Amino acid sequence: MHNVPWLGFGLGLRPPHFQDVLEGAEGVDWFEILSENFMVAGGKPRYYLERVRADYPIVMHGVSMNIGSTDPLDMDYLARLRELMRSIEPVWLSDHLCWTGAGGQSSHDLLPLPLTDAVLNHLLDRIDRVQNYLGRPLVLENASTYLAFAGDEYLEQDFLNQLSRQSGCRLLLDINNIYVSSRNHGFDANAYLDEIDTQAVVQFHLAGHSDYGDYVIDTHDHPIVDPVWALFERAVRRFGPVSTMIERDDHIPPFAELVAELDQARRIAAPHWPSSEVPHASAR
Repeated sequence: MHNVPWLGFGLGLRPPHFQDVLEGAEGVDWFEILSENFMVAGGKPRYYLERVRADYPIVMHGVSMNIGSTDPLDMDYLARLRELMRSIEPVWLSDHLCWTGAGGQSSHDLLPLPLTDAVLNHLLDRIDRVQNYLGRPLVLENASTYLAFAGDEYLEQDFLNQLSRQSGCRLLLDINNIYVSSRNHGFDANAYLDEIDTQAVVQFHLAGHSDYGDYVIDTHDHPIVDPVWALFERAVRRFGPVSTMIERDDHIPPFAELVAELDQARRIAAPHWPSSEVPHASAR
């Protein structure tokens, strides 16, 4: 995945905003879809997706690949994912570095992996098979975590770097997830960010979370908080122009409120990314 295009500033495409987008999403350069919501041929979701895709770049983002599990790869899922990919031609396709089930049972959650050489080798094999089947590199996201394994042999950022270098996959760096995990585990979020390979990252996620004081949960149901914006600014300075989008999956506000939040990301990036490189929302 060389010469990855910079898409600018995007939003997650969610059903409450379908009509707003069709009427003209001023201030939004691109959209990310949740792949599983569109993996059925026909119907209203695909109708809206096809109309949006005619006017905007689309990125696919999944939650069910189960890349870290010991279960066999779900070839039925991958076949449906590939059909959707071929239909809408996304700029790239991503999922989470995690496992979501075992023994044929789904946990409906993004579960953490031990950060060991054995797990790294397990992932390298599975990523290779998925990339060959889909015919393109995967993009994998750092998930938020709430526990660590006593047997860990890597820091997460080092594990991500090794995985990208050895598999050829790229990274979707979720800025909010770094913050959430740093609060839960007590590590330095700035140091984590500073140690990620700049050449590996093709996308940033921004989102809100629920803060319970002693722990933080990645819920995507609140506005982005100041410490996450500060971490994003550090990422902007370190990585240069990276396609950036906001996720909101619950307590979804009016479309205009999310566009206003996206404008804040633009304002933060503007002093650090040359204005000549910043795409305008009207440019397609």
